[in-house]
Amino acid sequence: MKTLAVFCGSSKGASNVYLEAAKKLGKELAKRHITLVYGGACVGIMGAVADSVLEAGGKVIGVMPSFLEKREISHKNLTELIVVDSMHERKAKMAELADGFIALPGGPGTLEEFFEIFTWAQLGLHHKPCGLLNINHYYDPLVALFNHMSDEQFLHEKYRSMALVDVEPNGLLDQFNTYEPPTVKSFITEKQT
Repeated sequence: MKTLAVFCGSSKGASNVYLEAAKKLGKELAKRHITLVYGGACVGIMGAVADSVLEAGGKVIGVMPSFLEKREISHKNLTELIVVDSMHERKAKMAELADGFIALPGGPGTLEEFFEIFTWAQLGLHHKPCGLLNINHYYDPLVALFNHMSDEQFLHEKYRSMALVDVEPNGLLDQFNTYEPPTVKSFITEKQT
C-alpha cells in the first residue's frame, strides 16, 4: 500500500482527542512510507493529519476544487496540490490516486465521501480497503447502523464486513495490509461486438 486517501472534517471537533488522533495517523502513514491523499485544506482535522505527515518527512497530495482554493484555505506546504473544477472531480481524483480509504471523524461531507467509495466497492468498481478510524467512539452509531442494515437484510454480511473499523491507526492500517476483498460480481458488463 503506497497511497491512502483520508476523508475527514475541516473542523477541529469538540475534543482535542480528534486532532491528536489525526496527528497520530499522520505520523504512522509517514513511518510506513504511505503517501497521504486528502482534500487539501490547512484547517481542522484535515490540516492536522497533513501537517503531521509532513513533519514526519512524508508526502502529502491535496486535491481541492478551485472555488475552495480561492477562499485561501488550501495548504501551502504540500508535496503537491491538485486543483480541480468540482467536488465530483475531487472525489474521482482521490479515488484514482489511492490504494485505500480511511474516514476520520467529520460531518456530512466526510460521510458522503466514505459512503460513495464504500458503495463503489460493493458494486465491484474497486477492490480497495475502506476503513473507519473510530476515534473517541465517534463511529459507534454508524457501525450500529451497518449492523442494523445487515440484520434487516438491506446490507449483505459480506459487504458489511468490507467496512474495516479500529480505534487505533496501527490496527486499522494492519487490517488494510491483510485485507482480502470479498468476491463481488461486477455490475459492469462488457460491450458485445
